[in-house]
Amino acid sequence: MKYTVSIEIALPRERVIQLLQDPAQRPKWLRGLVSHEPRSGVEGQLGTVSKVVFQSGRKTMELTETITRREPVDLHGIPSDRVVHYEREIVADGMWSAAREHLSETSPQSTLWVSESEYRFNGFMRLAAPLMRPFFIKQSRQVMEDFKSFAEHGTDVRKAKA
Repeated sequence: MKYTVSIEIALPRERVIQLLQDPAQRPKWLRGLVSHEPRSGVEGQLGTVSKVVFQSGRKTMELTETITRREPVDLHGIPSDRVVHYEREIVADGMWSAAREHLSETSPQSTLWVSESEYRFNGFMRLAAPLMRPFFIKQSRQVMEDFKSFAEHGTDVRKAKA
């Protein structure tokens, strides 16, 4: 299953990147995030493998995230071009996914975030996946809208009503 979702954020690209990359900010816009801990590598860098835990109601989901592409960057690890490409693979029980994030400057004060997602499933999930496509798209869009609200207005999802 593949799909693409995009959103425009009224902030300079460099500020959007800073907020997305800051681990201390993630719980403010990523609903249900319990922890995001690098197991090998350096936070946010190519090849880093992290354990990610989400809580939704009583259900806990543990994922393994690997950063598979991050470009372009300068010698200090700062994106140096008008478009940033960031890819990650996530593995969970019965599921593999890849997300390709593209951040492009649409004006000095505006950034377009395009997220391309791909999912592969095993077992029962493989049969149910086509029916769940709208849910996955809605969830991806919600994450992007939560980030936009946080970035532009400081809205913290932990304080919002579910």
